[in-house]
Amino acid sequence: MTRTRRYALGAVFVLVGAAAALLLQSVLGTVFFAVTVAYLLWPIRRGLVARGLSHRAASGVATLGAFLMAVLVFVPLAVVVYLRFESFVALIGLLPAELHLDVFGFQYAVTLEALTSVVVDVVERSARRAAAAAPVLVLKATLFVFLVYSLLSYGEDAQQAVTALVPPGYHDAAAALNRRTRETLFAIYVLQAATALGTFVLAVPVFFALGYDSVVTLATVSAVLQFVPVVGPSVLLAGLAAYHVAVGELLRAVLVFFVGGLVIALLPDVLIRPRLARETADIPGSLYFVGFFGGVLTLGPIGVVAGPLVVGLFVESAALLSSELHPADRGSAAGGVSEPDGNDGDDATEDDHDTVDGEDTGDGDDREDGEDTGDGDDREDGENTDDHDTVDSDRF
Repeated sequence: MTRTRRYALGAVFVLVGAAAALLLQSVLGTVFFAVTVAYLLWPIRRGLVARGLSHRAASGVATLGAFLMAVLVFVPLAVVVYLRFESFVALIGLLPAELHLDVFGFQYAVTLEALTSVVVDVVERSARRAAAAAPVLVLKATLFVFLVYSLLSYGEDAQQAVTALVPPGYHDAAAALNRRTRETLFAIYVLQAATALGTFVLAVPVFFALGYDSVVTLATVSAVLQFVPVVGPSVLLAGLAAYHVAVGELLRAVLVFFVGGLVIALLPDVLIRPRLARETADIPGSLYFVGFFGGVLTLGPIGVVAGPLVVGLFVESAALLSSELHPADRGSAAGGVSEPDGNDGDDATEDDHDTVDGEDTGDGDDREDGEDTGDGDDREDGENTDDHDTVDSDRF
């Protein structure tokens, strides 16, 4: 295949891919998440194949494992809701029949019946929206599973197709970007789990200090909500603060909303994510912070992964450009190997001429008792050398 034909087919591939992305933009987020998950599952699938499983069986096992892990994330939340539902109903029963609010000299009276009707109306509208969106969500979930399985099953073909578009001289750069993508994605998902665990650890003492009885339950809910982009534990803290306002505990509401929001909702994202990003993905904490929050604010939930990934690829491309512009630094960083001195051969030649008592002091050619020293001018005991007028050209 000629180079022109290869680039022409590559251009066709890019144009068709752009058209597909434009026409299928409603599921573009699902496709993106499927590709990222397949990247993470690829080493697992490869290990299963090495243990004797077929490509399809290994891909199926890896996909099933990822699906179960995603379901297990929200199992604690479902268990907490099931076990604490009666306690939640009892708390609702403690609300006063009428709530009086005094704001800037104006008094407002809110009855429990009116508040209940508002809540019921919101729940009904949310339920209708969820019911209308349920078929779409099921289709997207099915598409997600099939995409992950297909990418794992035909990963080699996809890799060869993409690699064929890269000129041979840029394969090292493509390999570096591929490695950076895999490391960054691994760090993103690991960071999400680590942040949830850190949220649980921080939430336990905060809820205990605020006087709550169900400390572990509230900390578990906060940790699970950390997996929900944008919202996170803030929705729980806002609900608790609203409840305390309703029962007249304004100071406790302020403490829950501000202290809890600072320690439980904000602190894990500020401390845990940047530090672990520097350790796991070799990304500066400030850049990861910008990528994470910038991606969330720009793209929504998909920005949780897309933002840090773009930052990671930017860092890797900057490193590639730096190593290309400063190859000497790259060589010294690779092992400190220096070029041989061009005068070494001359030094060796000069050493061969220095003899003491018939012994040659040169490197590797020590001889005595009239042996040839490697130079036509050094003789002893009347023996003649064969290389009287010959100089070894390899010395130069």
